[in-house]
Amino acid sequence: MAGKREMTALCCIMAMMQLSGGAAHADEIKENGEKKKATLDKVVVTATRSEKDLEMAPGSISVVTQEDIEKRNIGTIDQALNNVAGAVATRSKGFMDTHASVNLRGFNGQNRTLVMMDGMVLNDPYSGGVLWPAVSPEIIQQIEIAKGPASSLYGGYAMGGVINMITRMPEKREFTFKSGYGSGLGGSEAPENVHKVYVSYGDKIKDKFSILLSNNYTATDGYRNNYNIQSVNPAASGISGANSTTSYTGAKRYNIGDKGQNGYWHDNLALKMQYDVNSRTKIKFSFMRSENGYDYRYPNSTLYNAAGKNVYSYGTVKEASYNSGPGGDEQYTFNLGVETELAKAKLKFNLGHFYQAHAWYITPDSSTSTRNGGPGKYSDTPTSSYTADLQAVYPVTNSHMVTIGGAFRTSEANTTEYALSNWLNGDARGAVSYQSRGNDRNFALFAQDEYTILDNLVLYGGFRQDWWETYNGYNTDEGAVSGRSNSSFSPKGSLVYKPFEGTVFKISGGKAFRAPTINDLYRTVVNHGSGGKTTAGNSALNPETTLSWDVSVEQKLWQGAKFKATYFENYISDLIYSKTFSSTYSQKVNAGKAESKGVELEAEQKVSDWMRVFANYTYTDAVIKENSADTASVGKKVTGIPPHMVNVGANFTYGPLDTMVSMRYMSKRYGQSDNSDTVSNVYTSYDAYITTDLKFRYKIASWLTASLAIDNVFDEQYYSYYKAPGRSCYGDLTFKF
Repeated sequence: MAGKREMTALCCIMAMMQLSGGAAHADEIKENGEKKKATLDKVVVTATRSEKDLEMAPGSISVVTQEDIEKRNIGTIDQALNNVAGAVATRSKGFMDTHASVNLRGFNGQNRTLVMMDGMVLNDPYSGGVLWPAVSPEIIQQIEIAKGPASSLYGGYAMGGVINMITRMPEKREFTFKSGYGSGLGGSEAPENVHKVYVSYGDKIKDKFSILLSNNYTATDGYRNNYNIQSVNPAASGISGANSTTSYTGAKRYNIGDKGQNGYWHDNLALKMQYDVNSRTKIKFSFMRSENGYDYRYPNSTLYNAAGKNVYSYGTVKEASYNSGPGGDEQYTFNLGVETELAKAKLKFNLGHFYQAHAWYITPDSSTSTRNGGPGKYSDTPTSSYTADLQAVYPVTNSHMVTIGGAFRTSEANTTEYALSNWLNGDARGAVSYQSRGNDRNFALFAQDEYTILDNLVLYGGFRQDWWETYNGYNTDEGAVSGRSNSSFSPKGSLVYKPFEGTVFKISGGKAFRAPTINDLYRTVVNHGSGGKTTAGNSALNPETTLSWDVSVEQKLWQGAKFKATYFENYISDLIYSKTFSSTYSQKVNAGKAESKGVELEAEQKVSDWMRVFANYTYTDAVIKENSADTASVGKKVTGIPPHMVNVGANFTYGPLDTMVSMRYMSKRYGQSDNSDTVSNVYTSYDAYITTDLKFRYKIASWLTASLAIDNVFDEQYYSYYKAPGRSCYGDLTFKF
């Protein structure tokens, strides 16, 4: 089945490539009987920390624009990256998923890809994760995805690359109100009763002061995606109603119901201000607050006893197996920036504060809790970080540019667990049952040299030196944990060559790293449902590192067409794994080496003023090469990374009507390090799938737009650990003045 899916997807992309080649960076248009070039080149800042034309910027870079986002049904900002070659954007159960991630270039785990907003790091200091719903798609101007090692400019997390979300500022007074509703559309289950409201006000006063204030609220009743799977046959206890299934290895299992309707909501508030002191100096400030929560309501049992009564327990299976607790996050970000010019140098200074006031969840006791209450555990991990970043861009000559700067970050995280007498009441907390905490701080210096050797040949070279230390480590099991210090040197070089108009060659290579997080260093987890097995942190961990390189060629074909091919390799060392020392104890250690190699093919064609088509294909071969912590994983595929991905789409614009259709294919991924999860279409498997999404927008008036979107048009049924959403529709009205 998977083979047929891959063949179908590859045939689709080949067919589209017959029509496509790439969106034009410059179209020829006629004006007054003469041809005139309309320049459409994109400008990016992430690749070099300063403005650079996309074509001549070093490395492999993709851009998602505000217009791209508006043409698709984007509920959370990570979904905007679904169509980007080389980006694995995963949501296991739609926008209710609180552990969504975007991984680049075969690096699994969000903590191996740096995510920023306007240059401020959004990876939390506890685990390196990102709260994607915290950023409203409506405030984004463009997203820059710089693939490949980026520690030479940005430090930790940037092993697979950098995702930088750049927010917009109004050019005049504006008011926007958008409201919509969506629900499942027959077939398999999908989010029900989806409500969204977005409102914003923006203005630019006397060409000096700009302000944008926005609020975005989304809520859904969700759907049933978290099944109760057991290995004990209910029939042995005289119980009927179980549905036969298997585990991901093929072992016999029984589906006895689900853990409830998975509801979700999030509420975002954003404020951005900018004051242009003069033509050379700008002062910027932004504030963002985001809160979200999820729960599981009305668990459902399919079991009945001989008397026909619905039951929730049998034999050794307890009613507690149906319970799954709620959780949520509350996050704030503050950022103050100043840009100015001093002599010929352009200076930038940013001061930021990331504060996750709450990251909480409730775990019902796995043995004695019931649907009506009973004991449980409340866990909360507030985190905080302060960052400062200063850089100067200085033109030494007309052909020589130097960027130098420094950065500082200090972070802390504190996990506290409380006993609950009633897991349905998270406010009635008892004694502290566990605590872990820790601090780290990082100081860095960086430099980059840009030298134009010829008009069509540019050389980039740079490095960054990071020094960091951990301190104030503590957990209940060990008491005070000693800190340590470490450092990392991250060089990178790139060459951009444009031998002909419309042809660009790029080659890049460098080193990147990921320092162990506070979770890696200090957190101890005891899984009481697995015989009390303990997984401990390790304060002696070293950073993970990668040596990576890539080469690409971009070719404009005929008018409005472009094709791009990229080849990349990554060699990763000191991967952090949990090593088992006994049946009840494991600890995180630097144990692994891995390699990922792959190809990205991208094509796009502007067929006419009203039609545009695109297609891309990504092949990634990510393999574990060494792992003393888990020898069964050696030679196996890296978890979470699909070998094949295909995106194909078309955009049609006719008068006031805009239509976007896109198809996404992802091959099977593995969730187990030994790749033993070979069975598909069962709970906790990661299946291959092809989904098709469709969106219509109709501009009723200059101030009113209506849209209708259908996601998963053909109701593809698959698992991405949880049961993935089936076909659903969503419609909204946007009022903009």
